[in-house]
Amino acid sequence: MTEDEAAPAATAEQGSRNLLLRVIVSVVLAPTALAIAYAGGWLWTALVTLASIGLYVEWLMIVGVARERRVVVAGGVAVAISGLCLASGRIDAALIVLALGCAAVTWLSPERRLWTAAGFFYASAAEVASVLVRLDQLWGFVALILILLVVWVTDIGGFFAGRGIGGPKLWPRVSPKKTWAGAVGGFVASLAVAGGFVALGFGKPGPVLLLGALLSIASQLGDLFESAVKRRFGVKDSSDMIPGHGGLMDRLDGFVAAVVMAAIFGLLRSGVDGVGRGLMVW
Repeated sequence: MTEDEAAPAATAEQGSRNLLLRVIVSVVLAPTALAIAYAGGWLWTALVTLASIGLYVEWLMIVGVARERRVVVAGGVAVAISGLCLASGRIDAALIVLALGCAAVTWLSPERRLWTAAGFFYASAAEVASVLVRLDQLWGFVALILILLVVWVTDIGGFFAGRGIGGPKLWPRVSPKKTWAGAVGGFVASLAVAGGFVALGFGKPGPVLLLGALLSIASQLGDLFESAVKRRFGVKDSSDMIPGHGGLMDRLDGFVAAVVMAAIFGLLRSGVDGVGRGLMVW
């Protein structure tokens, strides 16, 4: 085999190994996340808080501010304290802490203050939205599972449709590998998930299918947003925290966008204590 022939073969083999590693890690992490989501309460809030701190730190790494320890610590402490407030049911206190935390990290950051503030807001929004969606004891878990499954199948459907069909790129300047075929494939997969919830008696067909479609679109936009931020700063992966998957932002970008959109929607329909109900009951 010549050198020119060996290079594609090595690339294909490496791609297969990466895919296998991704599958193995997903098989371990997904059931764990689902179990904690089912438990809800302080356990879910603790997981969300830890993930949000990780998102904040990775964002600072991407934009080049992570070397400023006081910025990292101030933001991490604020997110942690807000998590304690959320676990105690004090959403008002959590929002106050996060507002003060945002002001603190912006003031402490010696450079790229707007990017620092944006990263803190990104992590804070993910934390609060994830807790609010699960807060409803009756419908919170169902709503959260719908969001998670839509995000997952959008990602998986997009991956296989993109590789299998190919075709025109979705936004080559931001994400060179994403195609229109992948975007449509992920969208169709999300409708199948929403249809499954309807078949099981969760919600009316029209609203739930529309919700699934909007969540899929939000998930894909969240993915593109993270890609745009990384490309802006010349970063490939947010970190190497998760084997085969990159960093937390690389895996949660779609979920963050989807859960924030869902929380806002449910909040407008049913208030703070009924976000899950606002998403699932029509």
